[in-house]
This record gives sequence, C-alpha cells and structure tokens, in this order.
Amino acid sequence: MRILVVGGGYVGMYTALHLQRLLKNELRTGAAEVTVVTPDPYMTYQPFLPEAAAGNISPRHVVVPLRRVLDRCRIVIGEVRSLDHAKRSAAVTTLATGEEGTGPQYLDYDELVIAPGSISRTLPVPGLADFGIGFKTVEEAIGLRNHVIEQMDIASSTRDPAIRDAALTFVFVGGGYAGVEALAELEDMARYTSRYYHNIKPEDLKWVLVEATGRILPEVGEDMGVYAVRELRARNIDVRLDTRLESCEDRVAVLSDGSRFPTRTLVWTAGVKPAPVLAASDLPRNERGRLKCTPYLTIEGLEHAWAAGDAAAVPDRTAKEPGRECAPNAQHAVRQTKVLAENLTASLRGQPLKEYAHKYAGSVASLGLHKGVAHVYGRKLKGYPAWFMHRAYHLSRVPTFNRKARVLAEWTLSGLFKREIVSLGSLEHPRAEFELAAGPKPPEPKDEAYRGGTADGAPKSD
Repeated sequence: MRILVVGGGYVGMYTALHLQRLLKNELRTGAAEVTVVTPDPYMTYQPFLPEAAAGNISPRHVVVPLRRVLDRCRIVIGEVRSLDHAKRSAAVTTLATGEEGTGPQYLDYDELVIAPGSISRTLPVPGLADFGIGFKTVEEAIGLRNHVIEQMDIASSTRDPAIRDAALTFVFVGGGYAGVEALAELEDMARYTSRYYHNIKPEDLKWVLVEATGRILPEVGEDMGVYAVRELRARNIDVRLDTRLESCEDRVAVLSDGSRFPTRTLVWTAGVKPAPVLAASDLPRNERGRLKCTPYLTIEGLEHAWAAGDAAAVPDRTAKEPGRECAPNAQHAVRQTKVLAENLTASLRGQPLKEYAHKYAGSVASLGLHKGVAHVYGRKLKGYPAWFMHRAYHLSRVPTFNRKARVLAEWTLSGLFKREIVSLGSLEHPRAEFELAAGPKPPEPKDEAYRGGTADGAPKSD
C-alpha cells in the first residue's frame, strides 16, 4: 500500500506522523509505505514567525526537521507539479532534476493525501512584484528583520532627508493575523533598537497598516478588533481602514485615500490562495480553488483521495448556517489531521469512517511584547493576559517536546537579558565577501610592453 502525502507543512507532517503511528506494523513489515513530497526538509510553525522576526525566538526553533520526526516515512525534497488521480500518478521535480537536466519523475500511489498549503494571494498592483515582501516563510521573516535594521542603519548614516524618511517608513498591507502580528512585533523591536542610535528616535519611525475592510483581526471579534486598532494607534502606528494599496511603483506606496508614502519597505500579507498544484490536477475544486471535501475528509466524488487544511473546503458540521465551511486555520488543521489519518487507516482495514466536527474555540493574537487580544470560548481578554494565553497556546501546539523546551528556554532567557539588535543581512549573500576578494583578475599586459624588456617588464637599457 503506497500512500503519497503532498506537502510537508503543518497538515502534511501531522498526517504522516499519525499514519506512522497507526500503521506501525504495516510500515515495519513493508506492507505499507508513506512518502512525503515537500519543497523543504522541515515544517515551519507559522504562528511563531512574528516572534522570530522580532528576535524573540531563534529561526531554527521555528522549524521542525521532517527526517527526524518522520523517521519511518520516505521524505522526497521536491515539488508535485501535476496530479493525475485517475492514473494514481504524480509528476515530481526534485533538487536533482535540474542537475541531471531531466524532466519530472513520476510517483505512483494507491492513496493520496493532498495538503500543499497555500501561497500569498497577490493583486495586480503596479510595483508589487518588484518591491513587495511576503511573510509566510522563516526565510522571509528573518530577511524582513534584517531589512528593518538595515533601513535604520541607512537612515542613521545618510544626510539626505528624503532617503532617511523613506528608510524609516514601513508599510504593511493586510489586517489579518500575519500582518498585524508581524507589524506589532517588528515595531516593538525597532522602537527598542532605536535607543542604540544617536540620531534616531522612536517617533522618527513611521509604521502604516493598510486594511481594505473596516476592521482588523476579524477572528477575535469586533470589540477586540476595535481595541487592537486603539492599541496600535496609541503606539503611533497609522492604521488605515477601508483603504487599498493602489500602487507602489518607484518605491512610493499610493493608497486609495490619496496618501503617498515614499518607503523602502512594503510587506504584503493580504490573504492567501491555494497552492498551484491543485489547478494542475483532476481533483474537483470549488469557486475559490479549494478542494471539495466531505465531512470524512475525503475528496468529493473520488475514492482513495483525502485532503485537509488550507487546500480543503471541509463542511463545518457545528455551524448553524448550512453550507458553511471550516475556516482555513491551524486550529482546524491540527484536528483534521488526526481524523484524516484515522479514517484513511480505517478505510484500509474495512472499518467505518467518522465525520470531522470541531466547534471553533476562539482566537488569540499578539500585539507585541506583553500585549495581545483574545476571544476564547466567549471570553474576551486583552493586554498581558491575552499575550500570555497566546504564548501558552502556541507553545502547546508547536510540534515535538524538543521544540517546546527550546522555545520556552529562549523566552525565559529573553526575559532575563536585553533584546538582540543584530542584523545578519550578509547571510542572504554568503559568497559576496569571497567574490569581492577573488574579484576580476587584472588585465594581462599587452605583448608590446614586454618587447625589448626584462623579465619584470622594465625596459632594457641601451
């Protein structure tokens, strides 16, 4: 029995982990094989990206190595380019594909679990592709931290007021979890860092949050969303509601309300969309591009095909309104993986399947160090209690005891010592120093220079 898991993110890793436990005997005897195809050899715990960007958590503790956790599974580092479920075949490109100059290889399977996650949903905004920065990967989070500190270095060293103002202006588009938490944590970090610059004050930094709707953080409720706006504005953060980004050409953010912000930093967190592999498959999708799923986490109308997480449109059995789907968030995803693995195992053994049903418990969000909002089981919290609940919840959800212990240790140490304010932007170009040292060789002297000369090129005396 060959089981193919597409994606090594939160859903893919946890599904494979549950299958590894449930099919322990079959995997040991070779009766079953679980293959995980993923672009990266690690799973990123995305709720910790803002804290990693702020320097509260080391980047290596935000990721979980798949080969260590999924030691009974086959890990293939690559991307599924297309799926032909009718033939039970997946076209995969790996790291070796480009080196060998060959086309994709094809993996055959008996059971398919598709959990490729999502990618940033962009709009045709002029200049966005050239100057925008995403915030979905650990590389983007650490790159953004380095970039912010680098802009402060530029502002501190220039005499040009236009360059200084652009360097100290940071525009974030999107008022969901990713945008608000990233902005809040980085503003907190930059405000602290400014004390070590002789000519930069906290009020010199300009932070702008642009949201197309009339509220931010809709998951925590309207009251807590209003509180979050009030809290951010109290920190001199310019929150623009009912406003859209019209253009960012020539490093100038132009908003729909007519405002213009020359800036060297534009972070785009305005939503996500399903991974492209779904469109390159014969699997049924809804109008939003997500897979049509049943409450059993099977793909509608197909056999031997399963899905969960961001890519899956799963009916919400706890909702009062008919036709409502489960929100694509981590709270549902982690629970769906358990039911999916149990149902897949039950189908292999001829046992009945069970429906996925989970009533939404609520949401928590961080607004920087010791600040947050929460709406959990009908109770509303703000400030330090909400921030503490945010940390406690995500500490309980980050995979493996190893990572839990390391994150807790870092939090404890960060409470005892000062923040790190180091930018390691050179990590993004590790060969730059060596290339400079090696440099282009000096041009060879022309032959005429040596005619009639000595061995060192000096002219021979008459």
